Amino acid sequence: MKPFTTLLDRLSFEHSRTNKLRLLRDFFANTPDPERGYALAALTGSLSFQQAKPGLLRTLIATRVDSVLFDLSYDFVGDLSETIALLWPTPTQTIIEGSNQPPLLLSEVVEGLRGGKLDLPTRIASWLDALDETGRWALLKLITGALRIGVSARLAKTALAEWGGQDVNEIEAVWHGLEPPYLDLFAWLEGREARPNSKDPAPFHPAMLAHAITEQDFATLHPHNFRAEWKWDGIRVQAVIGHRENGVRITRLYTRTGEEISKTFPDLVEALDALPFDRFAIDGELLILRDHHVQPFSVLQQRLNRKTVSAKLLADFPAHIRAYDLLGLNGEDLRPLPFLERRARLTSFVETAASHRLDLSPMIPFDTFEDLAAARSEPEAHGAGDDAEAVEGVMLKEAHSIYIPGRPKGLWYKWKRDPFTVDAVLMYAQRGHGKRSSLYSDYTFGVWRGDPDSRHDTAQLVPVGKAYSGFTDEELHQLDHYVRAHTINRFGPVRVVEHGKDDDGTISGLVLEIAFEGLNRSSRHKSGLAMRFPRINRIRWDKPAHEADRIESLEILLPQKQNAEKRVFSPLIP
Repeated sequence: MKPFTTLLDRLSFEHSRTNKLRLLRDFFANTPDPERGYALAALTGSLSFQQAKPGLLRTLIATRVDSVLFDLSYDFVGDLSETIALLWPTPTQTIIEGSNQPPLLLSEVVEGLRGGKLDLPTRIASWLDALDETGRWALLKLITGALRIGVSARLAKTALAEWGGQDVNEIEAVWHGLEPPYLDLFAWLEGREARPNSKDPAPFHPAMLAHAITEQDFATLHPHNFRAEWKWDGIRVQAVIGHRENGVRITRLYTRTGEEISKTFPDLVEALDALPFDRFAIDGELLILRDHHVQPFSVLQQRLNRKTVSAKLLADFPAHIRAYDLLGLNGEDLRPLPFLERRARLTSFVETAASHRLDLSPMIPFDTFEDLAAARSEPEAHGAGDDAEAVEGVMLKEAHSIYIPGRPKGLWYKWKRDPFTVDAVLMYAQRGHGKRSSLYSDYTFGVWRGDPDSRHDTAQLVPVGKAYSGFTDEELHQLDHYVRAHTINRFGPVRVVEHGKDDDGTISGLVLEIAFEGLNRSSRHKSGLAMRFPRINRIRWDKPAHEADRIESLEILLPQKQNAEKRVFSPLIP
C-alpha cells in the first residue's frame, strides 16, 4: 500500500497537470506488477467492491470513537475517509511491533475486499490498525471509490501511454478487452510482449473531439471548407453492436470517455438491438425526446447514473440518440473516410433503421460565418424549430476530415453560445472535498423575489443555484473568510451566511456574478428554476445586495432563452 498511498497523497496536493503526469509516469516505471495494475484500476474507476460500503465504515468507527465526537469531526472535515483516518485509534501493540510486520500490499487489499462478506469488517479493521493516518486515508478512498484527487481516467491512461511510448488512443482501443491488474498491458508497454489482442466484440472507439473556436481561427478558416450542425445539450454517446464467437449479439452504450452505461438505458439498448444491421458503431448525442421534441438537460439528468431503472422511469423519460457520425458498419471501419462520405452513409443508415429511438442531427446551411453566427444566436429561426431550447451552440467540421481519436487541430470546432450572467446573493455555504475539505467552497446563491428597495414589499431571496468553481485560490480564501465572519446559523454541515432583508429594512449579503449556460423549470427548487452549469464569474465586492437581480430577470429567459440577447458578429461573438 505504501507506494499507492504516497502517489495518492502527492496527487491530491498537486495542481499542475504536467506534474501529475510526471508523478504517474514515475509510479508506473518504479512499481512492480501487480501493484501498479491495481493502482491503475483504482485511478480509472475499474474497481468496485460490492460488500464494502460507507455504512460498514461508519459501523467500524462507531465501535472505537464516541459518536458525538465523530459527528462533530465529520462536520468539520467534510470527508468520510479523512475523518475516519484521523480518528481511528492506533493500537499500542501495532506501534511496538509495526517494524516487524511485512508491508501491506495493495494487491492483498484488493483480493481481501473481494473475499467473503462475513469476515470483511475484521479484515478492514486489521488493515486500519496496521496503517498510519495517510495509509488509512488511501485505504478508505480505495474502498469507497471516491478518490477526488484531480486525476481522470483519461489522464491516467495518458500518463501510461507517455511512459510506454505509445499513443493514448492505442491504449483506449484495447482497454475494454483487459482486466485488472493489466499484466498483458504492462508487458506490451515494456516491450516484453506483443500488443494485447482485444477480443471485445463491441469495443469502444476513442472519440474525436473539437477545439473551442477563437477569433484567430475565424481569420484563417474558409467557410466553404466546413459543414455545421447543432451542438445539442445532452451527453455524447457511442452505440456499438457486435457478435461474440458463439454468435450472441452484444449491444453497448458508452460515454465519450469509454464508460459503459448500457444497464442504465435498457430501453435504448433494446431498440438498437432490433435494428436491421449485423454490426455498427454510431457516434451521437443521448437525449430525452417527448412528442418528438428534445427535453432540457435537467430532464435527461433523471435517467443518468441510475443503478435501477423502473418501468415508470422508462415510460416517462424515453431515451433517444441523435446521430452525428457512423464509425463502422457490418465489419467495415468507416473512420478513414472523409466526413461528407461518412455523413452520406449515416443518412442512409438512419433512414433504413427507421427507429423512433434514433434520428439524424440536421446540418445548418450557411455561406459565411456571419450566416452561422445568426443561426447560433437564433436557432429556432434557422432550422432547430421547437428543439431550439436544447441547442447549446454549433459544431464546425472540416468537410474532408477523417475520424481521428483525440482532439486534432484544425478539423472540428465547437462554437458554444455565450453564457448568461446574473447577479445573485450568497445564501449558504458548505465545505468542499479533498484538498478543499477545510474551506467553504460550495456556495448556494439566490435572487430577489419582490422589490428589496420598496418599504412596503416583503422581498426575500430565493435560491436559484449552487456553484463551486470559477474562482481563483486567492478568491476562495477570501470567500471562506467571508463565510466564517458572516455565519448567522448552521444546519449540519451547512452554514447560513448573512443575507436578505431584515424586519427593520436592513439589507445585507455578498453579491456574486454567476455565469450559466441555460435555465429550466424545476420543482426541486423554491424559486422554480434550475441553472445549467453555474459558476462564479466574479465577486462583486462593490455591489450592494439590494441591486442583485430579481427572479423576473431569470423567468423571462425561459420561453425563448436562446433569443434573449441579440448579438452582432465581429467576427467572433463575444
